[in-house]
Amino acid sequence: MHGSLCSDAACCSYLALVAALASEADQVFIPEDPVPNNWVEKLCKRLQQERKSGQRLNIIIVAEGAIDREGKPITAELVKKVVVENLQQDTRITVLGHVQRGGSPSAFDRILGCRMGAEAVMALMEATPETESCVVSLDGNQAVRLPLMECVRRTKAVSQAMADKNFDLAVQLRGRSFARNLETYKMLTRLKPPKGAFDESGKPSEGYTLAVMHVGAPACGMNAAVRSFVRNCIYRGDTVLGIHDGMEGFISGNIVKMDWSDVTGWVAQGGAFLGTKRTLPGDKKGEIAARIKQFNIQGLLIIGGFEAYQAGLELYESRSQFPEFCIPLVVIPSTISNNVPGTDFSLGADTALNEITEICDRIRQSAQGTKRRVFVIETMGGYCGYLATLAGLAGGADAAYIYEEKFSIKDLQQDVYHMASKMTGGIQRGLILRNEKANDNYNTEFIYRLYSEEGKGLFTARMNVLGHMQQGGSPTPFDRNMGTKMAAKCLHWLVENIQKGSANTPDSACLLGVVKRQYKFTPLEDLKSQTNFAQRVPKQQWWMKLRPLLRILAKHDSTYEEEGMYMTVEQGEIDSENVI
Repeated sequence: MHGSLCSDAACCSYLALVAALASEADQVFIPEDPVPNNWVEKLCKRLQQERKSGQRLNIIIVAEGAIDREGKPITAELVKKVVVENLQQDTRITVLGHVQRGGSPSAFDRILGCRMGAEAVMALMEATPETESCVVSLDGNQAVRLPLMECVRRTKAVSQAMADKNFDLAVQLRGRSFARNLETYKMLTRLKPPKGAFDESGKPSEGYTLAVMHVGAPACGMNAAVRSFVRNCIYRGDTVLGIHDGMEGFISGNIVKMDWSDVTGWVAQGGAFLGTKRTLPGDKKGEIAARIKQFNIQGLLIIGGFEAYQAGLELYESRSQFPEFCIPLVVIPSTISNNVPGTDFSLGADTALNEITEICDRIRQSAQGTKRRVFVIETMGGYCGYLATLAGLAGGADAAYIYEEKFSIKDLQQDVYHMASKMTGGIQRGLILRNEKANDNYNTEFIYRLYSEEGKGLFTARMNVLGHMQQGGSPTPFDRNMGTKMAAKCLHWLVENIQKGSANTPDSACLLGVVKRQYKFTPLEDLKSQTNFAQRVPKQQWWMKLRPLLRILAKHDSTYEEEGMYMTVEQGEIDSENVI
């Protein structure tokens, strides 16, 4: 059965393109990058190949305003007619329309609104009669101000480029994020090549043997990254090996060659299908080295949390003892705790934030008929307070206690009194978040009992420990797309380093992270000085600057200042994908 979705995006196909990446769509029609004139033949060939490989359901997305290279419109009805007449396959059309605008805002959108609103206030306070009008946005994890009229000019330039059939320019004018999404989607949906190896440009190349594995706790986005890595490897003509059950599977030889169809449907699935464990190499490095030699592994991708970073570091530091480890090695950070150095965002953290925010909404709703109630909720994250802080900002929490920001009984007492004053002022429900490792003595039960006792006569209190439900079910589009793009970048990096020869330098063992406004490969050796190994967190964490904003929005006294900047559009386009 084929499904054809028509998305309403006012001729900007960002929604259609990102949805295609996130849903593993077989084809997307967008106006900025029209399909070639022989699109009917190519589409039918792709669908036939998918059917032969065992895929029974295909998704085709048609953006509003989609055209071919001659400017002829492509509609969902036309696509359905093509599929039915050429393949005789059952095909249904769904026009999403304004349904896309509905639902509760995600944690991403809530935090985006809070930060942009705060930056807008600061922009107004700093403005003078000579100040140029600006648009407030987030670029990476930084709040920026872009000149309004320049943004308008660039938007009109996109329409003009499309009218002139200069589609490459139209894509570039949409921004770096749009261009990267389009490039990644094209890589993942190419028709499988004939026998032989091909590089990214379609030229014959030498195939390599590459391996992928997980280390650490499961997190949403892991499967999307593996799918992207496997399919890009196969297209190149490389052999890709899946190492099951982490380092334990590596040691025991639980290593299997992966094929194109093995990862079908993985992009939307949570958890880790390859299996994952927290075990580090330790004193088993000899066995791991033997497996690398046995399977002729020439490059290794490790996807996981802090343990993945530690495992990669251990292998790198053992190169002098085991020459087999002198292969390119790269780590993709994937953990709900977002506690890995070298990146601002980890795979899985966005899904976890969404889960916590939705749970907090439900918990509050449970007290809809109850007057004056305070909920004390414990989040995961180890010693990293990222989840508690960002979920507090997204959920409108009155306080969020974390390990990084020390607090005393006086601070707790002051927050209780502040809560009482708000309750007498008409507020009906309060929300307190606490990171699981915030304080050994002031644990969640202690804070709950404190609020219960001090709130007698004013409000009642309830306690909830969220536990592993925070890991989430299906990954969010953010995690799906970030995992897909990071894996593609890692493959390109591994191939480049293999071609350089023996990997025995620090820059041949890296971690790929999102740092401010860009994807960056950082040598694991360089990250050691940035890491607090005792608490398993980075020494510097960008999100700490958001804590004053959380307190301001909860009517506490505080001072908030972004590391914002005034930019020209030429210096950096809006890249909303890399923000939380």
